[in-house]
Amino acid sequence: MPYELSIIIINWNGGSLLRRCVETIVSSPPSCSYEIVIIDNASQDNSLDQLRASEALTPLLANQQLRIFNNSENRGFGAANNQGFALTDSPFVFLLNLDTEVRPGTIDTLLRTIESDPAIGVCGPRILNSDGSLQISAFFNPPRVWHTVLSQLKLYLLLPHRIRGELLLGRHWDHDRLRSVPMLSGAAMLARRKMIDEVGGFNERFHMYSEDTEWCWRITQANWKLMFVPEAVLLHHGAESSKKRWSSYERLKVRLEAGYNFEHTVLPRWRVTANQLTNYLVVSAQIAGRKLLGMRIPELYQVREIHREHLKRSLNHHHD
Repeated sequence: MPYELSIIIINWNGGSLLRRCVETIVSSPPSCSYEIVIIDNASQDNSLDQLRASEALTPLLANQQLRIFNNSENRGFGAANNQGFALTDSPFVFLLNLDTEVRPGTIDTLLRTIESDPAIGVCGPRILNSDGSLQISAFFNPPRVWHTVLSQLKLYLLLPHRIRGELLLGRHWDHDRLRSVPMLSGAAMLARRKMIDEVGGFNERFHMYSEDTEWCWRITQANWKLMFVPEAVLLHHGAESSKKRWSSYERLKVRLEAGYNFEHTVLPRWRVTANQLTNYLVVSAQIAGRKLLGMRIPELYQVREIHREHLKRSLNHHHD
């Protein structure tokens, strides 16, 4: 008898965060039958030992409701989740970051929503930071020139708050109502198996960052809805794995590179070039503005240099 829900968690040196995440699922479980599948990407810490030592999880381990799979190398977030899809056969799959904590009723609320409309492919909860503040989890996708200009040059201030939020999403939107969105955060996604079978899993070319962006794009292109559900609430400590792996500059470079690769994968060349030119010009304008104010922000120069490189590559692609 298959479970009604499979919860997939990818672990890489998660420490006590992994144990805490799984314990919150057990203390705030869904009302349906469920299993938890841990895919470990060659961790070198004691996170799995901590998990196995947890008294709260002993019954799940004993009856194989909690299954752990060890990879010999770090396969990346997308590939490991695809592995999780292949290892499960439940009608619904909940992808959960290891540094999240589930609140009571959250999973049931997401399940009720996705079951209410057969066109919904994925549901995402309202996500809170460690301090209880809102974490942005519903985004505009894919990027457009006007969106970058409005957002980065603060021209959005000319728009009424509600219109700004509905138009731009992200940090401009209050995340306060049930609605379909172009993209949800990969930190917590309740997905329908039928959608996964139709659309496919993650694009494994994206090792870390933008794999959720590209997946959401494909899901919406196939006319499935991505639904943001504010009544479902989840805590996400955020970026813990990448902080252990990279410096802040390396993280910035990897994230922007992944974003560029995403655009190159899904957009026509002229749009990629237009976006990269806009990124470069907007950051240059931000640097000029801060110079006038006597401010110097080194990270902006780093961002401009990365955008310059992406623009050169995009123009070269045009001439290939």
